[in-house]
Amino acid sequence: MIALFPEIAPYAHGMLDVGRGNFLYFETCGNPRGKPAVVLHGGPGSGCTSWHRRLFDPAQYRIVLFDQRNCGRSTPHASAHDTDLTSNNTANLIADLEQLREHLHIDRWMLLGGSWGSTLALAYAEKHRENVTEIILWGVTTGRRKEFDWWSRGGVAVLFPEQWKQLLDSVPVADRGGDIVSAYYRMLNDPNPAIREQAALAWCRWESATPSWPPTNDLSPRFTDPTFRLAFARIVTHYVSHNAWLEDEVLLRNASSLADIPGIMVNGRYDLQAPIGWAYDLKQAWPTPQLVIVDNAGHDPSNANITNELIRATNNFAKS
Repeated sequence: MIALFPEIAPYAHGMLDVGRGNFLYFETCGNPRGKPAVVLHGGPGSGCTSWHRRLFDPAQYRIVLFDQRNCGRSTPHASAHDTDLTSNNTANLIADLEQLREHLHIDRWMLLGGSWGSTLALAYAEKHRENVTEIILWGVTTGRRKEFDWWSRGGVAVLFPEQWKQLLDSVPVADRGGDIVSAYYRMLNDPNPAIREQAALAWCRWESATPSWPPTNDLSPRFTDPTFRLAFARIVTHYVSHNAWLEDEVLLRNASSLADIPGIMVNGRYDLQAPIGWAYDLKQAWPTPQLVIVDNAGHDPSNANITNELIRATNNFAKS
């Protein structure tokens, strides 16, 4: 088993002005002259953590972490009711990445993205492949309608009927026959803070149901923070209600453009949020990367075996 690298502090951090009053928190750590790598966190709305830093050898990598719009330490924060999410969309996140790369005077960098971050990594790489050296993905998603519908519109409910019913029971009766994501999106933007909080808690209980293997009925520790869960739920439903502003299957159709970019994909055998079929479909469109299936693992990146494979992947590309 490969151990996480020791905890390290950033050697630089700041707030990047990306326009319309939005500021992105970013930090760099490791070796200032090392191989550049950027982490694309999931959610959308999860934010980066110190765990992400520890996936890289700090002697070999210049590690860039940043919190995507309106989450983590970026401002304004989506937990505030008056924070307008209109400019928070996939195209702007891609533009933010490019602005951050240029701000840090990085010519090319490696991408590491998980869950939603894998969709964002693909979208960025297909638009700016000349700036990408390698791609590491885990819990692979590609932004297709069927993927959003599987997790957020009842597909996986066949495996979790009790938890799905709890999600449905938390919306007004009149909304239970319609689009559940749209119903929660309205509730999470309601002027009444009690309605917003109740909706955030219900949504995050659903989000907590399946990442681990075996599944759990407990609220994920990160969702015990009311500020975090409100921002997370607002951003997730904002993206899912718009299908991430991606034409259906466009990232798979364009994946052949990445043929010259090395990659590694890591997926849990029992990932119920991002089933390995999503990664397999991407592998057919982009044969270059190695696909690593981790037995006895779900969608939880802190699973020791998934962490092990991610560190193995970063070590593999450290000197390339």
